[in-house]
Amino acid sequence: MEKDTVKAANLTDIRAEIDEIDDKLVDLFRKRLEIVERVAANKKDRGAPVYDPVRERAILSKVAKAVGPEHENGACLLFSTLMAISRARQRIVMRGEPELVGAIKSAMATTANIFPTIADVACAGTEGSYAQQATNKLFHYPTIKFVAGFEKVFDAVESGEAPYGVLPVENSAAGTVAQVYDLMVRRDFRIVKALKLKVNHVLLGVRGVRLDEIKEVKSHPQALAQCSKYLKSHPEWRAVADVNTAVAAKELAASGERSVAVIASRACAELYGLDIIGENIQDEHFNYTRFICISKKLEIYPDARKFSVMLSLPHHPGSLAMILSKFAAIGVNITKLESRPIPGMDFEFRFIFDFDASPRDEQVLRLLAELSDDPEIENFTFLGAYAED
Repeated sequence: MEKDTVKAANLTDIRAEIDEIDDKLVDLFRKRLEIVERVAANKKDRGAPVYDPVRERAILSKVAKAVGPEHENGACLLFSTLMAISRARQRIVMRGEPELVGAIKSAMATTANIFPTIADVACAGTEGSYAQQATNKLFHYPTIKFVAGFEKVFDAVESGEAPYGVLPVENSAAGTVAQVYDLMVRRDFRIVKALKLKVNHVLLGVRGVRLDEIKEVKSHPQALAQCSKYLKSHPEWRAVADVNTAVAAKELAASGERSVAVIASRACAELYGLDIIGENIQDEHFNYTRFICISKKLEIYPDARKFSVMLSLPHHPGSLAMILSKFAAIGVNITKLESRPIPGMDFEFRFIFDFDASPRDEQVLRLLAELSDDPEIENFTFLGAYAED
C-alpha cells in the first residue's frame, strides 16, 4: 500500500513537471506567432513569398540533428506542423480574408431560410427511377426534366436550363458512383442539399413471364452490382449494363421481350405494366443510395451541417497527413474521403472530402481559409455546405 502511494506521488510530481513544460510551450507558441506576424509584415513590404523551402529544410535538419535518431521523426513532425501553422498565419496577415470565406458568409446572409419545395430539377433517366424518387423527396413538388445521363444533369444546371440537378454519388453496398465523381472535376456547380434514399430492387418481366424463361437481365451497373449475389444464384442469366434502371424497364415494356428481365424499383412495375418476378433482390437489406442536389449558385441554408471540398495535393510524403491533421486539430469529423486519379498524371490523385461542421463555426471558416489560400494545395474547390436528410 505504501509502495503504491509512493508511485502515485511520484507520478503526480512527474505530471507537474510536464504541466510546467506545457505552460512554457504554450507561451512560446503564442510568442512565435506574434513574431510570425512581424515576419509577414516584412515579407509584404518586400513582396517576398510566404513559403521559403530553403529555410524550412534548414530548420528541420537542425532539429533532427539536435534530438538524435530516436526522436527525429516526432520532432520533425512537430516542427513541420508548427511551420504549416506559421505559413497559414502569414497568408492571413498578408492577404486578409480569402474570397471563399466572404462568399460563404454572403451565401448564408442571402439564402432563403427554407429549402424550396417547388423547382425545376434535372435528373437522369425517366419516371420511376431512383433519382426521380430522390427528387420528389427533396422538393415535394418538382417539375422534373429527365435527361440522358449524369453529364446532361451537369449541363442543364450549368446552362441554367434547370436551377437544380439531382445525382447519385454512392451506395452503401456497391460504393462510389465513379462517373459522377469524375464529372465533378471539370464542372461548375455547388452542392446545396443531400439525401439518403432506401433502395429496394425488384426483378421485372413482361406480363405472365416465368423465371425459367429469362436469359438476360438489364439494369444500371450500380443496380447490377447491388444485386450481385442474386445474379450469381442464376448463372444461366447474362447481366447487361443499361443507362438507367427505369429506362431499362420502359424499354422492356415497349419491346415485350420474354427472355429479358430488368432490375428496377417497384414503382416501375405499375408505371410500365410489368410483373414483379423477384422481390427485394439486393445483396444488403439496408441498401441506401446517397444523392446530392446541385446548383450553379452557392446556396447555404440555415440547417447546413455538412461540407464537401475537392483538392489536389503535391506528390510527396506527408501531404495528405498534414491536411488530415488540420481537421483533427479542431475536432472535425471527416465522413468520406474519396480519391480519384487525375487523367494524364501518373499516380496523381484528386481528393474529395465530406465532413460534418457548421458554416457558422469560425474555426471551420479559418480552416477553409487556410486550405483555399495555401499554394501547396492544388486546384482547391469548395463544393458546398448543406444539410443531408
